[in-house]
Amino acid sequence: MDPGILLENLVSPITLAFLLGVIAALVRSDLEIPEPVVRILSIFLLFSIGLQGGRELANVGFSEIAGGLGVTVFIVLFIPLLAFLIARHLVGLDIRNAAGVAALYGSMSSVTFVVARSFAEAQGTPMDGFVTGLVALMELGILVALFIGRWALARSGESGARKPARTATIIGETLRGRSLVLLVGGLIIGAASGERNFERVEPFFVDLFRGVLVIFMIEMGMAAASRLREFFKVGPRMLVFGTLAPLFNGTLTAVLCTLVGLSLGSSFVLACAAASASYIDAPAAVRATFPEANPSIYLTSSLGVTLPFMLVIGLPVLYWITVLLHDLL
Repeated sequence: MDPGILLENLVSPITLAFLLGVIAALVRSDLEIPEPVVRILSIFLLFSIGLQGGRELANVGFSEIAGGLGVTVFIVLFIPLLAFLIARHLVGLDIRNAAGVAALYGSMSSVTFVVARSFAEAQGTPMDGFVTGLVALMELGILVALFIGRWALARSGESGARKPARTATIIGETLRGRSLVLLVGGLIIGAASGERNFERVEPFFVDLFRGVLVIFMIEMGMAAASRLREFFKVGPRMLVFGTLAPLFNGTLTAVLCTLVGLSLGSSFVLACAAASASYIDAPAAVRATFPEANPSIYLTSSLGVTLPFMLVIGLPVLYWITVLLHDLL
Protein backbone atom coordinates (compact mmCIF):
# COMPACT_ATOMS: atom_id res chain seq x y z
CA MET A 1 0.00 0.00 0.00
CA ASP A 2 1.13 3.51 -0.76
CA PRO A 3 2.15 5.03 2.62
CA GLY A 4 0.84 8.38 1.42
CA ILE A 5 -2.70 7.00 1.04
CA LEU A 6 -2.54 5.47 4.51
CA LEU A 7 -1.24 8.65 6.13
CA GLU A 8 -3.80 10.79 4.30
CA ASN A 9 -6.67 8.78 5.70
CA LEU A 10 -5.27 8.50 9.21
CA VAL A 11 -4.98 12.30 9.44
CA SER A 12 -8.19 13.07 7.56
CA PRO A 13 -10.43 15.87 8.90
CA ILE A 14 -13.03 13.25 9.85
CA THR A 15 -10.67 11.36 12.14
CA LEU A 16 -9.09 14.52 13.54
CA ALA A 17 -12.51 16.07 14.21
CA PHE A 18 -13.40 13.07 16.34
CA LEU A 19 -10.11 13.51 18.21
CA LEU A 20 -10.88 17.21 18.70
CA GLY A 21 -14.21 16.32 20.27
CA VAL A 22 -12.48 13.87 22.62
CA ILE A 23 -9.92 16.49 23.67
CA ALA A 24 -12.60 19.14 24.14
CA ALA A 25 -14.49 16.88 26.50
CA LEU A 26 -11.38 15.79 28.41
CA VAL A 27 -10.27 19.39 29.06
CA ARG A 28 -13.88 20.31 29.95
CA SER A 29 -14.24 22.91 27.26
CA ASP A 30 -17.52 24.80 27.05
CA LEU A 31 -17.84 23.68 23.41
CA GLU A 32 -21.35 22.36 22.85
CA ILE A 33 -23.44 21.40 19.81
CA PRO A 34 -27.15 21.73 20.67
CA GLU A 35 -29.20 18.55 20.43
CA PRO A 36 -31.56 19.94 17.74
CA VAL A 37 -28.52 20.71 15.57
CA VAL A 38 -27.16 17.20 16.10
CA ARG A 39 -30.50 15.79 15.00
CA ILE A 40 -30.50 17.92 11.85
CA LEU A 41 -26.95 16.79 11.05
CA SER A 42 -27.87 13.11 11.46
CA ILE A 43 -30.93 13.53 9.20
CA PHE A 44 -28.78 15.17 6.52
CA LEU A 45 -26.11 12.46 6.67
CA LEU A 46 -28.53 9.53 6.49
CA PHE A 47 -30.59 10.97 3.63
CA SER A 48 -27.49 12.02 1.68
CA ILE A 49 -25.99 8.53 1.93
CA GLY A 50 -29.26 7.03 0.70
CA LEU A 51 -29.40 9.42 -2.27
CA GLN A 52 -25.83 8.72 -3.32
CA GLY A 53 -26.29 4.96 -2.99
CA GLY A 54 -29.44 5.03 -5.12
CA ARG A 55 -27.64 7.06 -7.77
CA GLU A 56 -24.91 4.42 -8.02
CA LEU A 57 -27.36 1.51 -8.22
CA ALA A 58 -29.31 3.17 -11.05
CA ASN A 59 -26.28 2.91 -13.34
CA VAL A 60 -25.87 -0.90 -13.33
CA GLY A 61 -27.90 -3.78 -14.76
CA PHE A 62 -29.18 -6.66 -12.66
CA SER A 63 -27.34 -9.32 -14.65
CA GLU A 64 -24.04 -7.63 -13.82
CA ILE A 65 -24.56 -7.72 -10.10
CA ALA A 66 -26.66 -10.87 -9.53
CA GLY A 67 -23.90 -12.91 -7.87
CA GLY A 68 -22.48 -10.03 -5.88
CA LEU A 69 -25.98 -8.94 -4.90
CA GLY A 70 -26.70 -12.36 -3.44
CA VAL A 71 -23.52 -12.20 -1.38
CA THR A 72 -24.34 -8.67 -0.23
CA VAL A 73 -27.86 -9.62 0.88
CA PHE A 74 -26.45 -12.53 2.87
CA ILE A 75 -23.81 -10.51 4.71
CA VAL A 76 -26.28 -7.65 5.34
CA LEU A 77 -28.43 -10.14 7.24
CA PHE A 78 -25.71 -12.34 8.76
CA ILE A 79 -23.00 -9.96 9.99
CA PRO A 80 -25.26 -7.70 12.12
CA LEU A 81 -26.83 -10.77 13.75
CA LEU A 82 -23.44 -12.34 14.46
CA ALA A 83 -22.04 -9.07 15.81
CA PHE A 84 -25.05 -8.59 18.08
CA LEU A 85 -24.81 -12.12 19.52
CA ILE A 86 -21.08 -11.82 20.17
CA ALA A 87 -21.38 -8.35 21.69
CA ARG A 88 -24.30 -9.43 23.85
CA HIS A 89 -23.18 -12.84 25.08
CA LEU A 90 -19.38 -12.91 24.78
CA VAL A 91 -18.42 -9.27 25.34
CA GLY A 92 -21.25 -8.84 27.87
CA LEU A 93 -22.89 -5.64 26.62
CA ASP A 94 -26.50 -4.70 27.30
CA ILE A 95 -29.01 -4.89 24.45
CA ARG A 96 -28.79 -1.25 23.37
CA ASN A 97 -24.99 -1.20 23.24
CA ALA A 98 -24.90 -4.61 21.54
CA ALA A 99 -27.28 -3.24 18.90
CA GLY A 100 -25.02 -0.22 18.48
CA VAL A 101 -22.00 -2.45 17.92
CA ALA A 102 -24.01 -4.58 15.46
CA ALA A 103 -25.07 -1.47 13.51
CA LEU A 104 -21.50 -0.22 13.11
CA TYR A 105 -19.97 -3.60 12.26
CA GLY A 106 -22.93 -4.57 10.09
CA SER A 107 -22.31 -1.46 7.98
CA MET A 108 -19.09 -0.33 6.30
CA SER A 109 -16.44 2.38 6.46
CA SER A 110 -16.21 4.60 3.39
CA VAL A 111 -12.58 5.38 4.23
CA THR A 112 -11.70 1.68 4.27
CA PHE A 113 -13.60 1.22 1.01
CA VAL A 114 -11.69 4.02 -0.73
CA VAL A 115 -8.32 2.74 0.52
CA ALA A 116 -9.18 -0.85 -0.48
CA ARG A 117 -10.12 0.32 -3.97
CA SER A 118 -6.79 2.17 -4.29
CA PHE A 119 -4.94 -0.86 -2.92
CA ALA A 120 -6.57 -3.15 -5.52
CA GLU A 121 -5.71 -0.76 -8.33
CA ALA A 122 -2.11 -0.52 -7.14
CA GLN A 123 -1.87 -4.31 -7.28
CA GLY A 124 -3.15 -4.35 -10.85
CA THR A 125 -6.50 -5.91 -9.91
CA PRO A 126 -9.07 -3.09 -10.01
CA MET A 127 -12.64 -3.72 -8.90
CA ASP A 128 -15.63 -3.70 -11.24
CA GLY A 129 -17.67 -0.50 -11.35
CA PHE A 130 -20.85 -2.02 -9.92
CA VAL A 131 -19.12 -2.75 -6.61
CA THR A 132 -19.83 0.82 -5.50
CA GLY A 133 -23.56 0.12 -5.68
CA LEU A 134 -23.21 -3.13 -3.71
CA VAL A 135 -21.20 -1.34 -1.04
CA ALA A 136 -23.99 1.23 -0.78
CA LEU A 137 -26.43 -1.61 -0.08
CA MET A 138 -24.31 -2.69 2.88
CA GLU A 139 -25.67 0.33 4.71
CA LEU A 140 -28.91 -1.65 5.11
CA GLY A 141 -27.06 -3.74 7.68
CA ILE A 142 -27.69 -0.81 10.01
CA LEU A 143 -31.42 -1.37 9.71
CA VAL A 144 -31.05 -5.09 10.38
CA ALA A 145 -29.08 -4.32 13.55
CA LEU A 146 -31.64 -1.77 14.73
CA PHE A 147 -34.45 -4.25 14.19
CA ILE A 148 -32.56 -6.92 16.16
CA GLY A 149 -32.08 -4.44 18.99
CA ARG A 150 -35.77 -3.45 19.02
CA TRP A 151 -36.84 -7.09 18.92
CA ALA A 152 -34.48 -8.07 21.75
CA LEU A 153 -35.65 -5.17 23.91
CA ALA A 154 -39.29 -6.10 23.39
CA ARG A 155 -38.64 -9.74 24.23
CA SER A 156 -36.66 -8.83 27.34
CA GLY A 157 -39.36 -6.53 28.69
CA GLU A 158 -36.94 -3.56 28.89
CA SER A 159 -39.00 -1.59 26.40
CA GLY A 160 -41.62 -0.95 29.04
CA ALA A 161 -44.33 -3.17 27.58
CA ARG A 162 -46.20 -5.46 30.00
CA LYS A 163 -45.67 -8.40 27.68
CA PRO A 164 -43.34 -8.93 24.71
CA ALA A 165 -44.44 -7.25 21.51
CA ARG A 166 -45.23 -9.37 18.49
CA THR A 167 -42.66 -9.62 15.71
CA ALA A 168 -45.06 -7.83 13.34
CA THR A 169 -45.18 -4.91 15.77
CA ILE A 170 -41.40 -4.68 15.92
CA ILE A 171 -41.18 -4.77 12.12
CA GLY A 172 -43.75 -1.99 11.92
CA GLU A 173 -41.84 0.17 14.40
CA THR A 174 -38.61 -0.38 12.47
CA LEU A 175 -40.24 0.48 9.14
CA ARG A 176 -41.51 3.73 10.62
CA GLY A 177 -38.16 4.59 12.16
CA ARG A 178 -36.30 7.70 11.07
CA SER A 179 -33.19 5.80 9.97
CA LEU A 180 -35.01 3.40 7.67
CA VAL A 181 -37.18 6.12 6.13
CA LEU A 182 -34.16 8.28 5.36
CA LEU A 183 -31.82 5.55 4.08
CA VAL A 184 -34.28 3.50 2.05
CA GLY A 185 -36.23 6.56 0.94
CA GLY A 186 -32.99 8.15 -0.18
CA LEU A 187 -31.99 5.00 -2.11
CA ILE A 188 -35.31 5.01 -3.96
CA ILE A 189 -35.23 8.74 -4.71
CA GLY A 190 -31.60 8.64 -5.81
CA ALA A 191 -32.25 5.72 -8.16
CA ALA A 192 -35.46 7.18 -9.61
CA SER A 193 -34.37 10.79 -10.04
CA GLY A 194 -32.00 10.33 -12.94
CA GLU A 195 -28.58 11.89 -13.43
CA ARG A 196 -29.88 15.24 -14.68
CA ASN A 197 -32.23 15.76 -11.74
CA PHE A 198 -29.64 14.54 -9.25
CA GLU A 199 -27.12 17.11 -10.48
CA ARG A 200 -29.46 19.87 -9.31
CA VAL A 201 -29.16 18.79 -5.68
CA GLU A 202 -25.61 17.44 -5.88
CA PRO A 203 -23.96 20.63 -4.55
CA PHE A 204 -25.97 20.33 -1.34
CA PHE A 205 -26.10 16.58 -0.71
CA VAL A 206 -22.68 15.62 -2.11
CA ASP A 207 -20.40 18.65 -1.95
CA LEU A 208 -21.42 19.59 1.59
CA PHE A 209 -21.46 16.03 2.90
CA ARG A 210 -17.90 15.90 4.23
CA GLY A 211 -18.16 19.28 5.90
CA VAL A 212 -21.33 18.32 7.75
CA LEU A 213 -19.75 15.01 8.66
CA VAL A 214 -16.74 16.74 10.23
CA ILE A 215 -19.01 18.79 12.51
CA PHE A 216 -20.99 15.68 13.43
CA MET A 217 -17.78 13.82 14.34
CA ILE A 218 -16.82 16.60 16.77
CA GLU A 219 -20.04 15.95 18.65
CA MET A 220 -19.50 12.18 18.54
CA GLY A 221 -16.00 12.64 19.94
CA MET A 222 -17.35 14.68 22.84
CA ALA A 223 -20.07 12.12 23.49
CA ALA A 224 -17.58 9.27 23.45
CA ALA A 225 -15.07 10.98 25.75
CA SER A 226 -17.73 11.90 28.29
CA ARG A 227 -18.36 8.20 28.95
CA LEU A 228 -14.90 6.70 28.58
CA ARG A 229 -15.08 4.94 31.94
CA GLU A 230 -17.72 2.62 30.59
CA PHE A 231 -15.51 1.72 27.62
CA PHE A 232 -12.64 0.79 29.94
CA LYS A 233 -14.91 -1.75 31.64
CA VAL A 234 -15.18 -3.74 28.41
CA GLY A 235 -12.11 -2.34 26.64
CA PRO A 236 -10.00 -5.54 26.46
CA ARG A 237 -12.93 -7.56 25.14
CA MET A 238 -13.86 -4.90 22.59
CA LEU A 239 -10.20 -4.72 21.54
CA VAL A 240 -10.24 -8.43 20.71
CA PHE A 241 -13.62 -8.10 18.99
CA GLY A 242 -12.50 -5.07 16.97
CA THR A 243 -9.55 -6.97 15.49
CA LEU A 244 -10.82 -10.54 15.06
CA ALA A 245 -14.35 -9.78 13.82
CA PRO A 246 -13.11 -7.85 10.75
CA LEU A 247 -10.85 -10.70 9.69
CA PHE A 248 -13.65 -13.25 10.02
CA ASN A 249 -16.20 -11.07 8.20
CA GLY A 250 -13.75 -10.24 5.42
CA THR A 251 -12.61 -13.83 4.91
CA LEU A 252 -16.19 -15.11 4.78
CA THR A 253 -17.13 -12.46 2.20
CA ALA A 254 -14.04 -13.20 0.10
CA VAL A 255 -14.96 -16.89 0.03
CA LEU A 256 -18.54 -16.18 -1.05
CA CYS A 257 -17.51 -13.63 -3.68
CA THR A 258 -14.99 -16.05 -5.15
CA LEU A 259 -17.57 -18.85 -5.28
CA VAL A 260 -20.07 -16.71 -7.23
CA GLY A 261 -17.41 -15.76 -9.75
CA LEU A 262 -16.55 -12.15 -8.94
CA SER A 263 -13.17 -10.88 -10.04
CA LEU A 264 -10.21 -10.75 -7.68
CA GLY A 265 -10.40 -6.99 -7.29
CA SER A 266 -14.16 -6.97 -6.69
CA SER A 267 -13.94 -9.85 -4.21
CA PHE A 268 -11.19 -8.09 -2.28
CA VAL A 269 -12.91 -4.70 -2.11
CA LEU A 270 -16.25 -6.21 -1.03
CA ALA A 271 -14.41 -8.28 1.58
CA CYS A 272 -12.75 -5.14 2.95
CA ALA A 273 -16.07 -3.28 3.03
CA ALA A 274 -17.69 -6.15 4.93
CA ALA A 275 -14.73 -6.31 7.31
CA SER A 276 -14.85 -2.61 8.08
CA ALA A 277 -17.01 -0.83 10.64
CA SER A 278 -18.91 2.38 10.01
CA TYR A 279 -18.22 5.56 11.93
CA ILE A 280 -20.23 7.87 9.66
CA ASP A 281 -23.87 6.97 9.13
CA ALA A 282 -24.29 4.13 11.61
CA PRO A 283 -23.52 6.29 14.70
CA ALA A 284 -26.18 8.76 13.56
CA ALA A 285 -28.70 5.93 13.17
CA VAL A 286 -27.83 4.40 16.55
CA ARG A 287 -28.06 7.76 18.26
CA ALA A 288 -31.50 8.34 16.72
CA THR A 289 -32.83 4.86 17.64
CA PHE A 290 -31.00 4.03 20.89
CA PRO A 291 -29.91 7.34 22.47
CA GLU A 292 -29.06 5.49 25.70
CA ALA A 293 -26.34 3.47 23.94
CA ASN A 294 -22.80 4.51 24.84
CA PRO A 295 -20.80 6.00 21.91
CA SER A 296 -17.58 5.45 23.82
CA ILE A 297 -18.14 1.70 23.35
CA TYR A 298 -19.39 1.29 19.80
CA LEU A 299 -17.76 4.34 18.19
CA THR A 300 -14.39 4.06 19.92
CA SER A 301 -14.22 0.39 18.94
CA SER A 302 -14.95 1.23 15.31
CA LEU A 303 -12.87 4.37 14.94
CA GLY A 304 -10.14 3.68 17.48
CA VAL A 305 -9.58 -0.04 16.95
CA THR A 306 -11.02 -1.43 13.72
CA LEU A 307 -10.25 1.47 11.37
CA PRO A 308 -6.49 1.67 12.08
CA PHE A 309 -6.27 -2.13 12.24
CA MET A 310 -7.86 -2.47 8.79
CA LEU A 311 -5.71 0.25 7.21
CA VAL A 312 -2.43 -1.11 8.56
CA ILE A 313 -2.94 -4.89 8.81
CA GLY A 314 -6.38 -5.94 7.62
CA LEU A 315 -6.14 -4.85 3.97
CA PRO A 316 -2.90 -6.64 3.05
CA VAL A 317 -3.99 -9.75 4.97
CA LEU A 318 -7.37 -9.88 3.22
CA TYR A 319 -5.74 -9.32 -0.17
CA TRP A 320 -3.43 -12.28 0.43
CA ILE A 321 -6.42 -14.40 1.50
CA THR A 322 -8.44 -13.35 -1.58
CA VAL A 323 -5.56 -14.16 -3.94
CA LEU A 324 -5.17 -17.57 -2.27
CA LEU A 325 -8.90 -18.28 -2.61
CA HIS A 326 -8.90 -17.37 -6.32
CA ASP A 327 -5.94 -19.66 -6.89
CA LEU A 328 -7.61 -22.55 -5.04
CA LEU A 329 -11.19 -22.08 -6.26
